[in-house]
Amino acid sequence: AIISRSLKPIIPSPDALHLQNGCRTTPAIRNRSNASSSITIKRANVKCVWRSPTGLTRYRVRGATNSNGIPCKCKSLPKDQTGVPAKENVEGRKKLAVFVSGGGSNFRALHQAAVDGQIYGDIAVLVTDKPSCRASDYARENSIPVIIFPKSMTEPSGLSSMDLITTLRRFEIDFLLLAGYLKLIPVELVQAFSRSILNIHPSLLPSFGGKGYYGMKVHSAVIASGARFSGPTIHFVDEKYDTGKILAQRVVPVLANDTADVLAARVLQE
Repeated sequence: AIISRSLKPIIPSPDALHLQNGCRTTPAIRNRSNASSSITIKRANVKCVWRSPTGLTRYRVRGATNSNGIPCKCKSLPKDQTGVPAKENVEGRKKLAVFVSGGGSNFRALHQAAVDGQIYGDIAVLVTDKPSCRASDYARENSIPVIIFPKSMTEPSGLSSMDLITTLRRFEIDFLLLAGYLKLIPVELVQAFSRSILNIHPSLLPSFGGKGYYGMKVHSAVIASGARFSGPTIHFVDEKYDTGKILAQRVVPVLANDTADVLAARVLQE
């Protein structure tokens, strides 16, 4: 995604492409010259095929309509899966590892978005330095494996950097998402997953970023500064805090009576 007032998905949703571009299984638009060439048909009325920026992917939806309001003719899924990705039939869904240190509000939002098909990926594992945090409890409740990292005197069961790299590769992880993870990512991990580690920061970087700026501290600092705008930033992770290339930002207003909690909730919505 780009720096703009519109936060675009980093991992595109096939359902969004389906509804935006139309389904070529319907005769009404099969020959339209302005229909996206990225959508083709494997076999008529059986399966739609999307070529997303991340590669060739297959996705089936029951009961959807194309951009002209014409019902899709793709093969139906069971009724309880209406409008939801059929994971066992999908090729190319990205495997995500989410790093968290606290309550995990972003983590829960990401997981729900994956379940709802809003992002084209699945959370395969949670990585945390706080095994008793609320995010860990949520992960276990949803059958998501929890990895403790890094290893320390207080967490001897944690993994070393090299062990974590090995474990993530065994999980075949495509992207690492930092969602409120407070530890600095070690150089070895950055190099092993070059341009595949993304951080969600709750301010408009480069403002209110760097060591010590996290969670409610960010929102309190924004309000104390008198800033009129704030918002989330998604950026690549490098060897320093919050200095990687910015991929997306979304602007929200800071209102006169805002508290840190109120502003945090507004930023989280974006």
